[in-house]
Amino acid sequence: MCLLEFGALISATGRNSNDASQIGQIRAVVTIGLVVIVAALIPVGLGHYYGVEGRTLWVVCSLVFLILSWSVTLVSLNLPENREFTVARARTNPLTSIFFWLLLEVPMQLPLILTIMDLYPHLAPAFYFTALVLNVFQAAFVLA
Repeated sequence: MCLLEFGALISATGRNSNDASQIGQIRAVVTIGLVVIVAALIPVGLGHYYGVEGRTLWVVCSLVFLILSWSVTLVSLNLPENREFTVARARTNPLTSIFFWLLLEVPMQLPLILTIMDLYPHLAPAFYFTALVLNVFQAAFVLA
């Protein structure tokens, strides 16, 4: 996955690119990739090394993943260049923004929330996997 991300970064920018929006996109892709890597390792670490199992494992992992995701989003939108890019993109292409927030972000977070609320405990691992995959799609979409 890291190789794909770095390949995407290389193709997205030229050698001498200093465009703030491109730099913001690169930061977003790298940050989303790091969140995915950390989130993918949390269940392994907690389960294997600390013996956390079952419902507790998936609730804790989902909560941490959700907190990471929201933290990254809030920090990113707090940067002026990212905020400007997001607002400009929403104005120039509202369908793209709707697609990102309604068809990627909400479906990425909903499985995590369902797991935290323990509504479908037998689906918790699948929900977590779904959130990871959708987060990877978000990284790809940022460069689109």
